[in-house]
Amino acid sequence: MDDQIEIKVSPAVVAGRAKGGRPTQQDDLICLHDQDEKACLLVLADGMGGHGAGELASRLVIETALQLWKAGRWKEQAGALFLETLCQEAHQRLLQSRDVSSGAEPHSTVVCLLIKRDLAFWAHVGDSRLYRFKGRRFLGCTVDHSVMQASGHHGQQHLLLQGLGGSQAPQVEHGCMPAHASHTFVMCSDGVWAHLSTKELRTYVHRHEHEHALEEALRLVLQRGGEQGDNASLIFVRQGSISAPRQRGIYKWLALFGLKSAAKSGKMCEARDQV
Repeated sequence: MDDQIEIKVSPAVVAGRAKGGRPTQQDDLICLHDQDEKACLLVLADGMGGHGAGELASRLVIETALQLWKAGRWKEQAGALFLETLCQEAHQRLLQSRDVSSGAEPHSTVVCLLIKRDLAFWAHVGDSRLYRFKGRRFLGCTVDHSVMQASGHHGQQHLLLQGLGGSQAPQVEHGCMPAHASHTFVMCSDGVWAHLSTKELRTYVHRHEHEHALEEALRLVLQRGGEQGDNASLIFVRQGSISAPRQRGIYKWLALFGLKSAAKSGKMCEARDQV
C-alpha cells in the first residue's frame, strides 16, 4: 500500500489525496482563485475505466475546469450555468477520448464548488460528495447517484446510475446558498466517505490546524482501507481571507486559496449517520 499523502494548503483551504492500495491514482482535483473578484473554484473528480482510462478521465475533467476558468466563463455565466457547462463539456471530452481499439472507456464522477463574492454554488454527478456545516451543526450532503442510494442495497455501493462519459448526457444536480462566515465545506471521493463518518469529517474540518487535520483524516482513511483501499481525495474549506498559497510536496497543483465564506440551502440530503 502506498501511504504517501500529497497536500496543498492555504489559510482557508487544504486539499490532499492518497493512492491507497490501488496501483494507480485515478482521483484528481484542482483549486483556482481570482483574488480581485473574490471568486474561487474547486473541482474534485474520481475516474473509472480500464487501460488507464480512469486516470485519463479525472485529468480531462480537471483540464476542462482549468480551460473554462482561464477563458473567464465563470465571469460571463451565472454560477449554476457555469458549473453545468463545466460538467457537460467534461462529459463530451470523455466521450471524444474513448479508444475503441483498446476498449478504454473513461468515466468520472465530479463534484465542484464555485464561490463568487456573496454566493456559493455547487454541482455534482456520481458519488463524490460535498458536505455542509454551519458551525458544529451538520446541514446536509449531496445525494449519490448510485444504486445503493436509490435502492438501499449496500452491496451495490460502487454501482453508479450517473457519471461523466456515459452513453447519456449527465443530469447534473445543483445547489446554491448565500455566503456566510460560519459555514464550512468538505469535498471528497468515495474512498474517503466510505471510511469516515459525517461526525468525524465535522470534527476534522473544525480543527485549528487545518493541514494537520486533513493529513490525519487521510491517514485514518488509509488505515481503515488497508491493503485493498481505494484512492482517496479530500478538500476542507472554511472562512479566511484570500491570499497566495504556499506549496508543499512534489505534486504541483494550481493555486489553492483562502476563502471569505460559505453557506445556506440547496438540494441536499440529511445525514444518515448520527451527528
